[in-house]
Amino acid sequence: MPLPHTYTFLGPEGTFTEAALMQVPGAAEASRVPCTNVNTALDKVRSGEADAAMVPIENSVEGGVTATLDAIASGPELRIIREALVPITFALVARPGVEISHIKRISTHGHAWAQCRLWVDGHLPQADYVPGSSTAAAAMGLLEDGAPYDAAICAPLVAASQPGLRVLAENIGDNPDAVTRFILVSKPGTLPERTGADKTTVVVPLPEDHPGALMEILDQFASRGVNLSRIESRPTGQYLGHYFFSIDADGHAADSRVADALAGLHRISPGTRFLGSYARADQQAAVVAPHTSDASFAAAHAWVESILKG
Repeated sequence: MPLPHTYTFLGPEGTFTEAALMQVPGAAEASRVPCTNVNTALDKVRSGEADAAMVPIENSVEGGVTATLDAIASGPELRIIREALVPITFALVARPGVEISHIKRISTHGHAWAQCRLWVDGHLPQADYVPGSSTAAAAMGLLEDGAPYDAAICAPLVAASQPGLRVLAENIGDNPDAVTRFILVSKPGTLPERTGADKTTVVVPLPEDHPGALMEILDQFASRGVNLSRIESRPTGQYLGHYFFSIDADGHAADSRVADALAGLHRISPGTRFLGSYARADQQAAVVAPHTSDASFAAAHAWVESILKG
């Protein structure tokens, strides 16, 4: 698969998202376009202005990134072609001359605020939170006249690249092992080759709200030995109580057990959206029971064919 040459990402420059994008071979030499939100980054791919977009989808502390889950679940279809993992650390920054005792309002992205809340409560219990579109945008906002807050929580890379910012505290995250998962998204095309350590992502609308409806969806995976690494429900926005499920499954669509599960999902929920099969960033191979291997599926189909042929 040829490498994209124009990327969008959740900006501005210096975000964790850009750090994830720089893990992609060739990204350093490619055109990189920062966007103020996930929808804009994805829409530029849909319109052909960019070849692929890097956006956050999941955090080890806060779970799914709802803006991304919702944006890829609707509109013209997109495909996830790659994922990246970035360890997350945070710094508290302010303009020169501002001391911690002066801080009354702090801006950052909502996920960053949640991951630093215990530190803030312990060191700045009087500080109020000002939502920011990203950690980098919050930090850069301090450089503007009349910024409506006194400090920002951002990545150390942002603080180091801006001489107008002063680091007041480092490593302020409540969980030192926090990791965010990012996905590289493009228009539908040829799937990445399976590696044996792959992940498949789908969106499954709940076709009808009745007892056991979710169990029917989960059984498509369980009965075929497909492990799920993530499942989250999101409202469709159509009416109260109408949901879809965003699911990550271990394996590739080319694996017989996964292909059979996808077919089962489509039977019970024809609106199922396939979002891609791609290599896992952690390179952990799926554990496959002997009776759910490709060879077992092939043998079972051959047995049924032999019956039909008499």
